[in-house]
Order: sequence, then C-alpha cells, then structure tokens
Amino acid sequence: MKKAATSGNAAAVESRLRLSELAPGTVQSEIRAMSLACGAIGGINLAQGICDTPTPGPVELGAIEAIHAGENIYTRLDGIARLRNAIAAKQRRDYGLDYDPEGEVLVSAGATGGLHAAVMALLNPGDEAILFEPFYGYHVATLKSLRVKPVFVPLGEGDFALDVEALRAAITPKTRAILLNTPANPSGKVFSLAETRAVAEICQEFDLFLFTDEIYEYFVYDGQRHIAPATLPGMRERTIVISGFSKTFSVTGWRLGFVTAPAKWLGAMSYFHDLTYVCAPSALQHGAAAGLEQLGPEFYSGIAAEHQSKRERIVAALRDAGLTPSVPAGAYYVLADASSLPGATAAEKARALLKATGVAAVAGSAFFQKGRGENLLRFCFAKKDAELDEACKRLRRL
Repeated sequence: MKKAATSGNAAAVESRLRLSELAPGTVQSEIRAMSLACGAIGGINLAQGICDTPTPGPVELGAIEAIHAGENIYTRLDGIARLRNAIAAKQRRDYGLDYDPEGEVLVSAGATGGLHAAVMALLNPGDEAILFEPFYGYHVATLKSLRVKPVFVPLGEGDFALDVEALRAAITPKTRAILLNTPANPSGKVFSLAETRAVAEICQEFDLFLFTDEIYEYFVYDGQRHIAPATLPGMRERTIVISGFSKTFSVTGWRLGFVTAPAKWLGAMSYFHDLTYVCAPSALQHGAAAGLEQLGPEFYSGIAAEHQSKRERIVAALRDAGLTPSVPAGAYYVLADASSLPGATAAEKARALLKATGVAAVAGSAFFQKGRGENLLRFCFAKKDAELDEACKRLRRL
C-alpha cells in the first residue's frame, strides 16, 4: 500500500512539470533565426538591426574610464544621477520637455527593458493595447508575455498612411494603451504632425496611455523631423516615452535605454525594472552620459546624413536586383518586394536570397499578422560602408 501511494504521488508531481501556457506558442524570432543562418555561412547580415557603425569616441572612453575608476557595482534602481541628468537635459534641449531627473527618468536595460517595465507597471492581464501594422515583433511579444492582448491597426499599403477611422474602430472597453513607434521599424515610417495629433486626440478622448518607442529619433531623412508625441497639448501626463542609446551611439550590445514619464507612473516602472534587471550596466551608463554631455548638434545631424547616404545605396541596389523597395523616411530599414524570389513564403524567400547572394534579410511576415507580408523582405542598412557596399554588389547579381 505504501509503495502504491508513493507511485501515485510521483505521478501527481510529474503532471505539474510542464511548460507555461505561453511557452508552447513561442518560437525564436525570424530576425534571430536569419542571423544564425547568416552566421553559419559567413554571410553579410542585413537581417538584424545590429548597427555596427563606429561608436563615438567620448562614449567608448567614458565607459572605459568608468571601469578603471571602479564604477562596476549596482547603481540606483533608476540609474546613475549623471545619466539621468543628461537624459533630462537632452529631452529639454530637443523637445522642450521638462522631466525631473530625480523621479521622472529611468535608465533601463535597453528600450526593450523600458517597455517591459512600463507594461508591467501600467497594464493588467486581459487589457488591450493597439499597435500599428507592420509592427516590431518584440513589442507584440512583450505584450503577450505579460498577458496583454495586442490589437493591430494596419497602415496603408505602400505609403503606410494612418487610417484614423480604423484606429478608432479598434478601440474597445478593454483598450488601455496605444503603442506608437516613430520613426518605425520595419517600415521606416515617420508619423507626421497631423497623424501624431490624431493619435493624441484619440488617446485623450478614450483616456488611454500612449507608449512611444522613439529609439530612431535621430534617424530621419529628406528634411523630415521627428515629432515627440509628449510635446502635444494634454499628452505629457499620459505619454510613456521610451528610447535609448543602442542606435544613436551604435552600442546595441550595451543594453542601455531610458524612459521619461510623469512621477506618478515612473515609480512603479522603476520597481519592476529593478525586479527584472536590478539596474542597467553601471560603467556603460557613464559612457552614455559622456556622449550626451560632449556630442554636439553636428553629431546628431551627421547621423541622419550618414544613414541617408547608406539608404540611397541599398535602395538603388534593391531596385537593380528587381526587389522594389519602399523608401523609408526614417529608421534604418527598408521593406522590399520579394515576389520575384523563389519560395511560397517570405521565410523561404529570405533563405533563397541568402543562398543565392550570401546576404541575409528578414521575412516580412515577421512584422504582420498571419498571412500578410509574405512577399516582403526587410533589409537593415546600418552597416559599415565596406560591408554595405559588398552587400549591394552581391544583391545586384540577381
């Protein structure tokens, strides 16, 4: 009898050893998968937004000096005072937004960490958040991982124009937030002032949070300018501004982002960020602070000019290859028509391109709801000039 009871208990325990409800539906992102496939053949990776252009000298030196000075221990949960002050000064300089560095600025483990903390602090399981399609997959995955339902509003085909009525129709009693990525990954769309105002008006009408991913704020082309939604009337108190240094300073591996938001929201975000990450990398925060303190306006305008040149080269190569591109107004990605490539799906087309040219792109389907984006590929052009030029040369072989 005793043995049978033990056996029964073992069976009961084993039945509890299972994946979470979320885990069975999760797969490696197509971006990561293509990076691995590219690495396996020694190809040129235009799939992942690695941004391997040179890191500015003050940023590198600031981090190195901090390491040598012993700045290698935990920081305050919201980051070092030097960097919080520099972020507050940047927001004031660029957008006229005043944030108190003592309670309205969080240094996060990347913009991704900032979004994760914001969703944990402000949304509940079962809530809905609206995203614009094409979307960035990590935004969707973050919401789903915290049991928040993503609701998609497609942008116009070709021009990615905002359909205000479609946005309004997507709102339900469960809607708590809109997530706005501008300049956008993967489309390169820069939301216009009129479009941003429309989003802001709907947020106020329905009393919604606005989460903004502004990580590409300095990557704007052809005279366009980035509109910071928090600057619009009535929006500062409901806007959670998320950005970072990965792209601006070419330090994607440092995992340094930031959040600026009213104090009544930021305290809870800092708590959850501490719970998950403890703090952003200590010495590297000093590097980012040095960059903000020492790099002048010419550095930021130079980013746009440099990447506009890179954009022109990749766009020309894609046209020559028969992969008609949608010319981006911002960020550093191009969506291109891949219908001429072999394969029934975008993932198959991406792998066919990699095999034929040694150039990796991402399946467009990674940025759309199921069944859409199957004739699109996304290319990243934030690469060193020599590598980008070689990729363009290889693409032209098509």
